[in-house]
Amino acid sequence: MSRINIPLDALTSRLNISDRLNSVRSQSVTSRLANLKPLSEFFDLKRLSKPNNIGEIQSRVNYNLSYFASNYAALCIMLLIYSLLTNLLLLFVIIFVVVGMWGIGKMGGADLDVGFIRASTSQLYTGLFVIAVPLGIWAKPFGTALWLIGATGVSVLGHASFMDKPIESAFSEEAV
Repeated sequence: MSRINIPLDALTSRLNISDRLNSVRSQSVTSRLANLKPLSEFFDLKRLSKPNNIGEIQSRVNYNLSYFASNYAALCIMLLIYSLLTNLLLLFVIIFVVVGMWGIGKMGGADLDVGFIRASTSQLYTGLFVIAVPLGIWAKPFGTALWLIGATGVSVLGHASFMDKPIESAFSEEAV
């Protein structure tokens, strides 16, 4: 049986994923929030249309990923918050670990002395680990992460592929 080779380099180079990630890292949060497009433009039903072919989908996705990048980032954050609010055990484990690490670090290496027990910093970290790992596994973080990836991918790529470019961009492409 022969193997099927998928040219991942060709797919990722056409979408300019590495350049997009570098541009996201270089911008601050305030400048990214300043670039949010209005909801009336993001949900413009007049510009929704079915693409004719794969080339048109690629063109729309390339344009819309850069044009609505801040809106897509906000959508991803909203889906992340929703997933944590629907998986309260995972939210509890994350808060438990963060507060536990912060509290142990705040002690500055000193032992915790609670009258009848004395625990060193390494014992506290071990106790936090012993409690957090089983709770973390029980909270199903991989399922939540996979749901988040799928929901974000469907939402962002679905919007980007069905939202047509504005007429002004079509005229600017022809002039070049």
